[in-house]
Amino acid sequence: MIEWLGHADAALMVWLNGFHNSFFDGFMYLTSEKWVWVPVYTAIFVAVVMKYGFTRRMAAVVALFAITITLADSTCAAYLRPIFCRPRPCRPDSPIYELIHVVNGYRGGHYGMPSCHSANSFALAALVALVFRKRRLTAFIYIWAVIHTYSRIYLGVHYPGDIVVGGMVGTLYALGVYYTVMVFTGHKKELTTRPLPANIVLATGCAIFTLLVIVPATRLYPLLLQIL
Repeated sequence: MIEWLGHADAALMVWLNGFHNSFFDGFMYLTSEKWVWVPVYTAIFVAVVMKYGFTRRMAAVVALFAITITLADSTCAAYLRPIFCRPRPCRPDSPIYELIHVVNGYRGGHYGMPSCHSANSFALAALVALVFRKRRLTAFIYIWAVIHTYSRIYLGVHYPGDIVVGGMVGTLYALGVYYTVMVFTGHKKELTTRPLPANIVLATGCAIFTLLVIVPATRLYPLLLQIL
């Protein structure tokens, strides 16, 4: 069963990694870069402050995000990867190495199971959905998480299985930490937040995606590659 899953994962990897052209090479490379999304992370922080004010509740929610993502990231990188020891598909000791397309020579570290990008992205998405409880924002943040993590497959640095396991780890940590905090602090399920904080995150995210569509076709792209 495990051997069959490995072959299926490799076959799906080759297929999903095969949709390449010059535009998507630039778009996916930038999408995968964590620093590109700092404005969105900042917007989430601002939205939390707008929702709760400078209160202990606000500090608790910020700590909730920090603790969850730290746990998800460290679990994948420090504990699970040494157990699985699965080379990234773009590495020479991968069985499908010669079939993988890489972008700008980027190959990441040696091992990739599970994906830290996926764990962090889906942990963040789950927490945003739980904290803000706005349908449009929830839909956007999960679309972002899917595109952000697919970019890792596109770049050849993660198998789909790496992404799925990482997403499960991040989601489980988000749910576990969130509801544990709710129980121990005595907070009931929150009502839907006001539209403004959620709209700030939505607007910032849409603006970043718009720039990511435009930049690969401009002279800014080579400059960004040098910076990143």
